[in-house]
Amino acid sequence: MPKKLVIVESPAKSKTIEKFLGPDYKVVSSKGHVRDLATKGKFGLGVDLEDNFKPTYIVAKAKSTVLNELKKNAEKVDEVIIATDPDREGEAIGWHLFDAIGLTEENSKRVVFNEITKTAIVEAIKNPRNLDMDLVNSQEARRILDRIIGFRLSKLMQAKTDGKSAGRVQSVALKLIVDREREIEAFNPEEYWSVTAKFPEFDAELVKYNNKNIKLKNEEETDKVLEKLTNKFNIDEVNEAEKNKKAKMPFITSTFQQVASTKLGVNSKKSMMIAQKLYEGIDIGEETVGLITYMRTDSTRLSSEFIKETFSYIEKEHGKKYVGTVRQKKKKENEKIQDAHEAIRPTSIKRTPLSIKKYLTPDEYKIYKLIYARALASLMADAKTKSTTVILENNNYQFKVNGSILIFDGYLKVYNEYEETKDVVIPDFANYNSKVILSQKIEKEQHFTQPPARYSEAKLIKEMEELGIGRPSTYSKTMDTLKTRAYVVIKDKQFHPTEIGFEITDKLQQTFSNIINVEYTARMEDDLDKISTGDIVWYEVLRDFYAKFSPLLDEAFEKLEKKEPEKVGRPCPECGSDLVYRVGRYGKFVGCSNYPTCKFIETEEPDVITDCPNCDGKIVAKKTRKGKIFYGCNNFPKCKTAYWDKPTGDKCPECESMLVEKNGGIKCSSCTYVK
Repeated sequence: MPKKLVIVESPAKSKTIEKFLGPDYKVVSSKGHVRDLATKGKFGLGVDLEDNFKPTYIVAKAKSTVLNELKKNAEKVDEVIIATDPDREGEAIGWHLFDAIGLTEENSKRVVFNEITKTAIVEAIKNPRNLDMDLVNSQEARRILDRIIGFRLSKLMQAKTDGKSAGRVQSVALKLIVDREREIEAFNPEEYWSVTAKFPEFDAELVKYNNKNIKLKNEEETDKVLEKLTNKFNIDEVNEAEKNKKAKMPFITSTFQQVASTKLGVNSKKSMMIAQKLYEGIDIGEETVGLITYMRTDSTRLSSEFIKETFSYIEKEHGKKYVGTVRQKKKKENEKIQDAHEAIRPTSIKRTPLSIKKYLTPDEYKIYKLIYARALASLMADAKTKSTTVILENNNYQFKVNGSILIFDGYLKVYNEYEETKDVVIPDFANYNSKVILSQKIEKEQHFTQPPARYSEAKLIKEMEELGIGRPSTYSKTMDTLKTRAYVVIKDKQFHPTEIGFEITDKLQQTFSNIINVEYTARMEDDLDKISTGDIVWYEVLRDFYAKFSPLLDEAFEKLEKKEPEKVGRPCPECGSDLVYRVGRYGKFVGCSNYPTCKFIETEEPDVITDCPNCDGKIVAKKTRKGKIFYGCNNFPKCKTAYWDKPTGDKCPECESMLVEKNGGIKCSSCTYVK
């Protein structure tokens, strides 16, 4: 019989860890949270607003069986080891397990580890500690704060707008997107012109006149400059310098999500799901092991063991000159758990991507390879470039030529795939026989200033991190919520706010501009960090917030006007009330203004493609939940006839199946016949 019970969060992790520990240990999973805030009490918050925000917790029906099983297992052992994730949420889950199971400090311990390898697990078991209640209080304060804002502001938005929800971080992120869109709408492009001298091996750009910056605003000014230029250029200055190109530091959560998005085209939600699996453990033949360290982190620190192993690997594989130094960001006041965290890195540098590729899915391989390359490159020597700047003079007008050549690849030897560099080769001006060169021609070109770019997912995450909005665990969820609530749409990989997104932002700013803003949200994150270090009391932070928030909310419910839905101009066929346009999860639709008394919704008549070959129904165009078009029978589910390609209505002469349109031609939906 096992003497000790180890509780982790995920079933995958429990299977991996149990293989590392002997028969004295049983490893089980809580399957995430076992309790959550109730939805009873004032405003359904599950929080006593009058008694220092005392929370009421409930066990969800789906988790009661899990919790009962955990209690039974705990009764059979001498000690329970709580091994939930090494962050504030993991600490809070650990405390809920401790409290719900009925554990004591005498019969339970808390252990943390940043990687799921045998060495790390065994070492963690040897160094247990008690639960850190400062971390728990910080996470619970965040949960209560988000519950209050989420529940109460969402009710307001549902009453006054077409929106479904609002949130502390979500609404500020949306405001960034909306503000940027309005900057773009208000942008007035300014005309400017460039002048380029063309030579056989390079181009030179006009930059100065009499050594002062020059800006050409229109074609008339540009033509006056061209009149003064000849095809003879004097080599005025040649400046050469070697420059070091430093490697990026290893990944933290935000930088990982950004690079996965920009270089691999993987959104934050998917990249974190894949990283979670790599962290929890992959079967690589003879063993199951976590391939990367914990992926929710703000720290760029690497363990001394990993650094030592990696330096040795670099010297062996690439040579001593490729061995770099340890780079570390300056520490700022932050939560104490970060001192225990590491950056996201492979658990062993010897486990190269190619050596384990056969055990990974294509997406897992891409993500692992990226994390591996970044951690390895961070400990390699700087790349070196030789940069040359040449100034050419023509009647007191100065033209610039820039060249750059990579003379030592350094860390780019392993990271060039994600950080492309291109040599710009120019002639050896320093050793030219003549100080005068002749251009082939001089060209002018009109330009216009461009508005600021819309946020991509990567850029929005970077902005949120720099502004101090949210934390590693919130970025992905925020992106996903904005999309699923239809507050934004993605076009060309950029966020475009929808009509509802504008409406939600404007309504919130009418009353809550002092709370739903970057500065206040960042300040609240700092306060939550201070709770985690025991510097301030959690319920005092909530009390100060609610004293400001509650009267603003009362005022908003009273004064904000409710947006009346736009009338269609036709009566409801069922009750005679006006039909109006409404907005749902899947876009705009027509419904009865007398909802919920009348629940009539007008459905569009789908385009009929042809008769169904298998019943008396019609084949019509349909959409999957993700918006992909297919063609199916309108008698579904009675008839399940469906095609991905558009049916022609004609039968195949060889097998009599439906012919379909595909790649500009006609082919059979079943056999190999092509018309």
